[in-house]
Amino acid sequence: MNYILFDSDVRKALLPLTYTRPVADIRIGILTIREKWEKYLGLTTTTITEAYLEEKYPMVELDTNILINASFCPTKSLVEKVKNLSKNEAIFKGDDVIAFYTIDSQEEVDFDAYTQIEFEEEIIQIKNTWDIFSLNGKAIQEDFNLLTEGRISEPIPEGIAVLNKENVFIEPGAKIVFSTLNASEGPIYIGKDALIMDGSAIRGPFAMCNNAVVKMGAKIYKDTTIGPFSKIGGEVSNSVIFGYSSKGHDGYLGNSVLGEWCNLGADTNNSNLKNNYAEVKLWSYETNRFAKTGLQFCGLIMGDHSKCGINTMFNTGTVVGVSANIFGSGFPRNFIPSFSWGGSSGFTVFQTNKVYEVVTAVLKRRNLLFNDIDKKILDHVFEETKQYRNF
Repeated sequence: MNYILFDSDVRKALLPLTYTRPVADIRIGILTIREKWEKYLGLTTTTITEAYLEEKYPMVELDTNILINASFCPTKSLVEKVKNLSKNEAIFKGDDVIAFYTIDSQEEVDFDAYTQIEFEEEIIQIKNTWDIFSLNGKAIQEDFNLLTEGRISEPIPEGIAVLNKENVFIEPGAKIVFSTLNASEGPIYIGKDALIMDGSAIRGPFAMCNNAVVKMGAKIYKDTTIGPFSKIGGEVSNSVIFGYSSKGHDGYLGNSVLGEWCNLGADTNNSNLKNNYAEVKLWSYETNRFAKTGLQFCGLIMGDHSKCGINTMFNTGTVVGVSANIFGSGFPRNFIPSFSWGGSSGFTVFQTNKVYEVVTAVLKRRNLLFNDIDKKILDHVFEETKQYRNF
């Protein structure tokens, strides 16, 4: 059977994080949504996404296919139902389709003609950017169970203070030096070749992906994920860093999501609680206005390749687009469009030729190349987001 993950109508609610990736490649818990499905299915998936992303994330269609709504995270029981789908059958959760069986000759799908199977168990669905950090603790636990079932952890090194060591899993090549691991409230997962430096204090649920680094003296609170090749220091709480991003120094990051290739300068801090304790609003790309989140705690949402200078202060509920560069004193606005250059004193356009110089240099440090496919994606994002750069 051929399995295809498709972007549902939640994609726009997940901007700016989905400007540069399909919904399936959002990281929550330890794995991306795609990695979760492929781990459960034991098969590679392809993608239905926006046309400008198709070259990087292609779709392969065969005679028979099962299409899966990528906003849903899999569970063992859900995957069994998906595998057992037959022609003209679909799985729903309320009004949302989770998966359906189709053939390549179908141009349109009429779900009224389908046998609709209701999935009644609780399941993680990502409908908004803030769901990524709000549901991250539960996702870490589910991924921890998936990845560690039937396996034995590497031994906990000497000199590590640990609570509930049965809830700690260390992959081969990981190093932990003179730190504390408190897994009494949730699991702690340390990925392959990851490094936790001296004096760090970590509380679970916590996930650290391959080749990530926690720097000396860091304080990491529960429900936090550090993606592959990311470097994190200072104080971090209930945040998700997708990968290849850095918050290497002191400063606070809370109730936040960073995309890939982001960098927060030394002593960058974000507010995650309004002074009047009111509900936080976030910029919505669906309505082009600020929308209620239903949350009292909500910090920073930052798209890929965005960066800020030292001592940057982000207000509660700030949304930063793709390839923005923020610097200077004071609080910048709490919606910073893609390809913005500046801070509280004002912004200008961060021109693409300058952006691409930075991207090339940043990727080169990881022995990677900025290729034409990624350049085309950023070119498209630049054009699509022009409407927001009314400086």
